[in-house]
Amino acid sequence: MKTIFNIVLGLACVAETLNAQDAKTIFQTAEPWKQETDIRADAVMVYGTVDKPNMTFEQRIESWRKRGYGIQFMTGVAWGDYQDYFLGKWDGVTDHLREGQREKNGADISHGHLIPYVVPTESFIRYMKEKQIKRVIDAGITDIYLEEPEFWMRGGYSNAFKEEWMNYYGTPWQDQQDSPDATYLSNKLKYWLYYRALDEIFSYAKEYGKSKGLEVKCYVPTHSLINYTSWQIVSPEASLASLDCVDGYIAQVWTGTSREPNYFKGVRKERVFENAFLEYGCMKSMTAPLGRKMYFLTDPIEDRAKDWTDYKINYQATFAAQLMYSDVDTYEVMPWPDRIYQGLYDIAGTDKKQRIPRDYSTQMQIMINTLNDIKVSDCAVSGTHGIGVLMANSMMFQRFPNHDGYDDPSFSSFYGQTLPLMKDGIPVEIVHMENLPFKQTLADVKVLIMSYSNMKPMEERYHQMLVDWVKNGGALIYCGEDIDPYQQVPEWWNKSPYAYHSPSEHLFELAGLDRKPAAGKYTVGKGKIQVIRRDPKYFALEPDGNKVFKECVYSLYKEVSGEKVELKNNFVVQRGAYVIAAVLDESISSKPVQIKGLYIDLFDKDLPVISQKKINPGEQAYFCLLYTSPSPRDTR
Repeated sequence: MKTIFNIVLGLACVAETLNAQDAKTIFQTAEPWKQETDIRADAVMVYGTVDKPNMTFEQRIESWRKRGYGIQFMTGVAWGDYQDYFLGKWDGVTDHLREGQREKNGADISHGHLIPYVVPTESFIRYMKEKQIKRVIDAGITDIYLEEPEFWMRGGYSNAFKEEWMNYYGTPWQDQQDSPDATYLSNKLKYWLYYRALDEIFSYAKEYGKSKGLEVKCYVPTHSLINYTSWQIVSPEASLASLDCVDGYIAQVWTGTSREPNYFKGVRKERVFENAFLEYGCMKSMTAPLGRKMYFLTDPIEDRAKDWTDYKINYQATFAAQLMYSDVDTYEVMPWPDRIYQGLYDIAGTDKKQRIPRDYSTQMQIMINTLNDIKVSDCAVSGTHGIGVLMANSMMFQRFPNHDGYDDPSFSSFYGQTLPLMKDGIPVEIVHMENLPFKQTLADVKVLIMSYSNMKPMEERYHQMLVDWVKNGGALIYCGEDIDPYQQVPEWWNKSPYAYHSPSEHLFELAGLDRKPAAGKYTVGKGKIQVIRRDPKYFALEPDGNKVFKECVYSLYKEVSGEKVELKNNFVVQRGAYVIAAVLDESISSKPVQIKGLYIDLFDKDLPVISQKKINPGEQAYFCLLYTSPSPRDTR
């Protein structure tokens, strides 16, 4: 019972002051401490350096520090309260607003009044260093978070961006909507601009901190590659993990990202748990080979106006999804507690609004306090492991606009490779192409699925690494017809000394196959390459489109591992005293999962002790284990 006592006790006590860099649970707020939003996490990310009426930035910091909180700092790198910069008060230059992101019709892309999404010019980078970062470090803060390095795909028309194009490519700017080449080049530049910005700002932070005898840690709170590609935003993502100045990430996954509708068996709808599971996995895999710190975020509400019932259901789904990853135990427990605890939101079935219901706030605080206790565990989520799907940052380069009649509705090319397997109870693993140079990236992968329908390889060396892995016994499944309009964008595979019509031709040639092998299975060294000549988007868009795909995956897995794939309709994991379970709808079975034993139900604010729990398809559960027989993983 010690664990549950700790959980309850956490509701009534404040943690002792700790080194912010050792924080297990954190949250972000732009407000000073007040009792209503004192959520008892380890550290607070004080947001922004703006002085408020009757309170300076430094005084805001102190209001939290004297309450025992470790102090960190967060601000936006693509937007923020930087009016002094845009209006010329910082350097006397009055036309910095020209550095905002702009659409083709001339509309500015903004986050609010005088808060444009930024083209991160050298001038803006200098401002972030000298005006923002320096002040933060002077205040003694050594954990710095620059969130959401975002460039909208529909942007790219401001004068500042056109100048950056000329500086980067040495050629006149091209309208990204004119051709696939222009689209690819435009988004590749957007990607690089924020890579440069974070590299320069973080490097400055570390050097300036060192000059003051401080070791500064730098983190990037960012949406997943899945979400940014779905929402048509460009961001550096996995490439940042290779920078020495980046110490980790916050995986910004919550209801708002996870409820983005997708297709499965031809039906487009929200699949919040499944999407969240894939998003957290995508983020975790970015740092896995490097061992850099990863915080998982959940949000008890979201930006879109919904009712309290909706918020609660989807919060439970995303909360359960994050806990499936037992090798992560550091969390951002919420953003903006003021809006959560003091905002007014709809009551389901009425036209009334109210602050957060007491039942929900109590349940939420119990859940949050378990995150202070839950630890990394060797117990993996139930199901067949070793089936991975390859992703690359270039996914963000070819989503908007469409060209030559080619469309990928709701990013179905990705979901076609993942959802059919996940709905069969397989914990699909995400593999980032940018991490292939690290040997451990593919160490536990038996079957790797990939396609160049939705991405392109930015470096030729990745192909040799894939082929070497196959020759040593791996199984690669390549899906695609290679007919999308981005196959011939100006990249390494069609530049001297190469003249390939598609990047896959180089991959297959390295493997000793024809440049354009027919559909079928080929032996390559000790391993196999399976070619499926179908765009993977159809695995999601058509009601029976995934049949052949799944047969290939399951057959290859058995061939290389000697084991059959375990098919089921659920995921269960035990982390110490905690048990997390999710039952899938649209799966191989509509039967509920029955978990028996002696548990405390952590999704119930009354913390009832129960001996069994039925979890229906589409539901999740979270327990504190008191006693069980048989194992909670024995889901019967």
